[in-house]
Formats: sequence, structure tokens, C-alpha cells
Amino acid sequence: MADTTHGATDALQIDFAKGDGLIPVIAQDADDGMVLMLGYMNEESYKKTLALGEMVYWSRSRGKLWHKGETSGHVQKVIELLIDCDEDTIVARVQQIGGAACHRGYRSCFYRRIHNDGSAEIISDTVFDPNDVYNNGGTH
Repeated sequence: MADTTHGATDALQIDFAKGDGLIPVIAQDADDGMVLMLGYMNEESYKKTLALGEMVYWSRSRGKLWHKGETSGHVQKVIELLIDCDEDTIVARVQQIGGAACHRGYRSCFYRRIHNDGSAEIISDTVFDPNDVYNNGGTH
């Protein structure tokens, strides 16, 4: 049977309540598909992301909105937002400005491989020196 709903639009009701006001957001490079980071959004950061065309997250550690790249200049320009079937997780396909999403200087926050013995191996090179970018001791 052919899929007759492809291209159809429907009302979107993102379920922020399920995660106590937050939903996970997977940031993915729009060109090559690399997973860059995992962040969280509340309703306000979601609306700001739509308005700006750049990723705005909710920082759980800081307890406030976080416009990705506000300190480093390494913003994430939104190419496409995808919502899952339960309407409680977003994949953000982005153009990562500056080449790195990780505040430790790596392209991706997922720069370590875990071995069977529980040790971790760095599998990527840094794109920038965090000491040069975050001279005030900040992160992200």
C-alpha cells in the first residue's frame, strides 16, 4: 500500500510535560550526519530557535537559556528540525559554525570511544584550544 500521508502537514504538540518541561535535542551536522551533541530545550528555547534560525537550548547546569555559541561564536545554524513520532525528541540538523560543537574544542561532544574494560580513548583531534576561546573560564 502506498503512503498517502507523505508531504501532509499536521498540528504539532511538542510534549514538554513528559520530561518535566524539557525535551532532548540531538544536534547533527546537516552535511555528513555526524552527531555533534545532545542538549535540551524547553518551550521558550524552542520558540527562540524557530525565531532566530540558530539553536537555543536550556542549560540544565546554568538553569537558563543558552544560545549555542554565545561565548565562543560557534553557533549552530538550523537547517532542519525533525520531531519523533511521540513528539518528545528533536533532531536538529545544523550547520556548525567554527567547526566545533564541543566546549572542549572537539568537533563533536562524542569524541571518546569506550572500551570493554571501561576505559575511554580519544578518537578525534581538537578544532580549537578552549583556553583561547573561553578565557573567562566559561563553557559552551
